[in-house]
Parts: sequence; structure tokens; C-alpha cells
Amino acid sequence: MNISKGAYKVKKGLFIIAALLIGAGLDAQQLPVYSQYLFNKYLINPAVAGSDGYTSLNLTTRQQWTGYQGAPQTYSLSYNGRILKQKYSIRENLFDKKVFKPHTEGRVGFGGTVFSDINGLVRRTGFSTSYAYHIWLRGGTQLSLGLAFTGYHYKIDQRQIQFENPDEPWLNTDFRKGIFVPDFNFGAYLLNRKYAIGFSVQELMEGFVRAGSQAYNDLKIQRSYYLFGNYDFEPDNKNLIQPSVMLKMSEQLRPQADIGITWSYDNKIWIGTTFRTGSAIIANVGVRRDRLFLGYSFDFTLNAIQMSTYGSHEFIVAVRFGDTPRKYRWLDRY
Repeated sequence: MNISKGAYKVKKGLFIIAALLIGAGLDAQQLPVYSQYLFNKYLINPAVAGSDGYTSLNLTTRQQWTGYQGAPQTYSLSYNGRILKQKYSIRENLFDKKVFKPHTEGRVGFGGTVFSDINGLVRRTGFSTSYAYHIWLRGGTQLSLGLAFTGYHYKIDQRQIQFENPDEPWLNTDFRKGIFVPDFNFGAYLLNRKYAIGFSVQELMEGFVRAGSQAYNDLKIQRSYYLFGNYDFEPDNKNLIQPSVMLKMSEQLRPQADIGITWSYDNKIWIGTTFRTGSAIIANVGVRRDRLFLGYSFDFTLNAIQMSTYGSHEFIVAVRFGDTPRKYRWLDRY
């Protein structure tokens, strides 16, 4: 594959197929990468929807490997919340009078995401809609299970390709116009005042993208697994130290781990760092103003393309609604 005047010159279908699955010949990345997943875990686990009692609206933009042609770009807008119901219980006091005590209940969470992911020559736009069910266990622990229906539209950017043979038979008409691939995601999430543990599976059905004929006919989208956890240390009522780890795996690619630590002060500012095995060192900062949250992260690349890139940048803007500090005071984090 030769690059000339901002376009890809293709001799064989093998190179464009590789671009679909490994991002123009770089490390494999079928799904978007997020460095600030701790502040919107819903992006990688549908069970998180409504788990903290908030109704949240989150915008995330990511420019990966800045300066490298064909590097991934991701834009996502997500929304999730919990269906809360006001109920009343009847109690009798010492004077035999009935007292109505209001309380809030709700076990169902919901959410949705729309996103655009540009990776090499392939543009993928998609959506997801999810349902979560929350169960209170002993000791103030909550177990959540979630299922999401997803849909992806794959399309090749033909404006960036110069074919030696314009009638290349391996690239079919459907892929030129765009292909829709439905799938499902599943997640489980355990939440406590001190810790959180989550496990999710994305691309449960492992859909196929038909890109051409013969050897390049069907491209299987690999199932991905996420396992993450974090623990809260509170030296006092102002400071919070939160170590975290996330392990990402797929059925054909080597596992990748994010190991990080974040410090938060008065639930208004936070600073953190993460080591992503074989890939990057990440720094992130953020501020909170009432219901508005702003975050930024920078990834310093450690792999072979380090000399050709200026790192990766990610921004998040989040707004959270609902009188949840009184309903779920111990869950009021970030």
C-alpha cells in the first residue's frame, strides 16, 4: 500500500481487508478505545445503565495517534438513567397514628449510545440501546445485569483509494455502499460503597462483514471481553484515592490491561495516570462544576508508531441530572 497525495493506492484486496480489521496495518482495534472509561463505564458495559441513580448525558471525542494518517477517530454520545418510582409505606407510632413514609424504589435502568468511529479507510457509525436490572444484595451491594442491542453501519471511504483496476472484483457493491451489522452486548456489574467490579461481552453474535469474493469474502467481527474493577480509599472526607484495572481480551488477539490510579479532591477535581500494557502511558485530569463534568486525557504512545505521532487526545463532557445525592448518597462519585 503506497500513500500518495493523501490517498491509498491499492493493488490487492488484502490490504483494504487488513485496514478494516486492524486500522491500516496497526495494532488490532475493532472496537473504539477509551482512556477515561472510569467516568463513563456505560460505554463498555450495558449493566451500568442507571446503576448510580443518575440520569447522565455524556459526550466523548477521541483523536488517536495524532499526526498519523488513517489513525482512529471516535465520537460518541451516550445517555443512561434509572426508572425511579416514589412509593409510600405506612407505619404506626407510639400514639397509634399512621404515618406515611415516602421512599424511592426502582430496579430498571435504560440507556442508549450513538457513535462514529473512523479507522483507516473504514467508517463505522452505530447505535445501541440497553436494558439493565438492578438487584440489592446484603451489605449495601448492588448487582446489575444488562443487555444491549447494537447496530453498526460499515462503509469504505472510496475518496481515499486509488485503484489500479477500478473494477476490482474483491470489493463488492454492498460494501462500497455500506453494510449494516446487528449484534448484542451483555454485562454484569457489582457495585458497593468501596468497590466496583464489572464484566462485559461485546459482539456476542460475532457478525460477518461481506467485503468481497473468494478469499476475502467474509470478515468475522471478533467477540471482545472486558473485566474491570476499582477500589476507593478515603483518607478523610475530602480526599479519595482510587486504584483501578481493566483487562480487555478477544478470541484472537493478545490481552491488554489498563492499570491506573486516580486522586480526587472534594469530588470537584481529579488527576490520574494509567499504564496500558504494550501501548501507552495515560494522564488525565478533570473538574466538576455542579452537574457539569469536564475531563481530558493524553496518551503517550509506546509502540512502534511513537516516532510518527503526537499522542492521543480524549475529551469528555458530562451532565448529570436527578436528586440522587439523597437517594444514593454513597454512590455519589465523579
